[in-house]
Amino acid sequence: MSELKYLKLLSKSFRNIAETSTEIINLEAILNLPKGTEHFLSDIHGEYEAFNHVLRNASGNIREEIEEIFGGTLTESEKKELATLIYYPKSKYNLIEEKYGDIDEWAKKVIFQLIEVCKKLSTKYSRSKVRKTIPKNFEYIIQELLYERKDEENKKDYINAIIDTIISINYAKEFIEAVSILIQRLAVDRLHIVGDIYDRGPAPHLIMDCLLEYHNVDIQWGNHDLLWIGAGMGNEACIANVVRICSRYNNNDILEEAYGINLLPLATFSMKNYGNDECVSFKTNDNSGESLVTQIHKAITIIQFKIEGKCSERNPDFEMKDRELLKMIQYEKGTVIIEGKEYPLNDTNFPTVNPADPFELTEEEREVMKKLKDSFMNSEKLQRHLNFLLNKGSMYLKYNSNLLYHGCIPMDKEGKLTEVKIKGKLYKGKSYLDKIESIIREEFFNKENNQRDKSNRDFIWYLWCNGNSPLFGKDIMKTFERYFIDNKKTHKENKNPYYTFINDEKVCKMILSEFGLDPENSHIINGHVPVKVKEGEVPVKANGKLFMIDGGFSKAYRKTTGIAGYTMIYNSYGIKIISLAPFESKEKAIKEGADILSSTIVFREMKEIIKVKDTDIGYEIQNQISELKKLLIAYRAGIIKQTGE
Repeated sequence: MSELKYLKLLSKSFRNIAETSTEIINLEAILNLPKGTEHFLSDIHGEYEAFNHVLRNASGNIREEIEEIFGGTLTESEKKELATLIYYPKSKYNLIEEKYGDIDEWAKKVIFQLIEVCKKLSTKYSRSKVRKTIPKNFEYIIQELLYERKDEENKKDYINAIIDTIISINYAKEFIEAVSILIQRLAVDRLHIVGDIYDRGPAPHLIMDCLLEYHNVDIQWGNHDLLWIGAGMGNEACIANVVRICSRYNNNDILEEAYGINLLPLATFSMKNYGNDECVSFKTNDNSGESLVTQIHKAITIIQFKIEGKCSERNPDFEMKDRELLKMIQYEKGTVIIEGKEYPLNDTNFPTVNPADPFELTEEEREVMKKLKDSFMNSEKLQRHLNFLLNKGSMYLKYNSNLLYHGCIPMDKEGKLTEVKIKGKLYKGKSYLDKIESIIREEFFNKENNQRDKSNRDFIWYLWCNGNSPLFGKDIMKTFERYFIDNKKTHKENKNPYYTFINDEKVCKMILSEFGLDPENSHIINGHVPVKVKEGEVPVKANGKLFMIDGGFSKAYRKTTGIAGYTMIYNSYGIKIISLAPFESKEKAIKEGADILSSTIVFREMKEIIKVKDTDIGYEIQNQISELKKLLIAYRAGIIKQTGE
């Protein structure tokens, strides 16, 4: 009975034998198209310009298409110019027009070239899908140019007339932009962001704006994304950390100008309490000595340590005594005791700390945090971005036989999955990540409810810096030590054993099995940890079972890595790991055609072209076909009456 009800419901969309048959034929045909291209990026860290360029050039994929089509017919400079036009159509058009004046002949030539690139990329999709992707204002014209052959004698004049008219009515610029955007969309069927949109770089908000407009994207949360999610919930420990990191990288404009977070109360408090403090350890990461920024940096850091200390005290099951170091300071001696050893402090000015109750916020600090919390929770733009992170994001994703996650799957020193107790119940591996995700979602969408259990809200902070967090991936976070102790031995943070064991193919297969994937034919796509190429590290681990694709967008990592990181392309031919060189600037890209030089370092070619039927979407389509065939039988048997004939 339930199946008959479902088929009757389905019959409202496919009203008769003809409509049902047509849809079956259409879906069967789609199954035999080549698999769409997936593009994997990770660890963008607020570097909008580099991210935007990699998105536009599809990690060099568009340049490869140009080379394949025009390799022997265009010069290198012409191919470079065409690529730049596709990446930045409006700016490049304006530049050429300004330089040459009359560009009608150039416009006609490049329109034909753009259509050729578009034709090549559109062959992976059904006409219906391409049509839905075409900008509406140009839908008819682009379709005509895509599907009519200019080499056919009867159509040659027709096609030339279309293009000549576009140019004669001064519509070339808009048309070139529309086709270029279409090419960018067709070049990538799905974008995967494997964590860390936020932190370090100056423009995570612009990256989020870009992703909001992107045609098909998913996000696996990184530790810094989670920190901002926690801040948006009103978690004070997360708020303090976010403000501290923005101050450290001299990025307070993100807070004030992008998200409208009011820092004036914090600035006023900082000048009053730290105005005579040189704040030597709190100079920004670019070595800026601007006094107000360093004062804000120190003020919020001390507030953070107080809030974290309280959070640790009220959650002893977190086992985070390392966040309670304000209690371990010998204030008269200017030292701190860590793990039984006494270390001298490089800064002993703690004007707001009461040694008898070091975690207690002063009345002024409480007022500062109240205003910051209100700003974070009432920032319309921030909440819109964080809602998008929740709606498009997850702790992990299983997609087309790949397992995507940002950080790690916590393990012990024997290589076994770490068991973590949450409210009396043990979780590990997949069940642990599932539990984490359910807590994050529940807390975010109930953030206005102040009567809820605080331990869940505190757990968001736990995920930022606890040794068992799959997002953090280290045994301890040495924030206090890095600011206040010169002895670098105290700064050491050890990676989770996971990062050693992922070189073992058996361990990677165990993880894939844990998440319900075929260990023989699946892969892990991992971000979070920069690949130290200078030290001989490679992004491919465990005989090809795991790919480490930290994008290296953050400039802070380049001295360590020696490159600008990795991205990944997975298309119908196989998997490509791509090494990126540093991006210079958008201006240089437009004026000189400077691209992000990329090279394929790994290309795992499949024995046969991967088709849609071999993908997760193909599996869904096959299920749809199966249901439609049942509906067809019901129509022919007279069980369900046909309509709309």
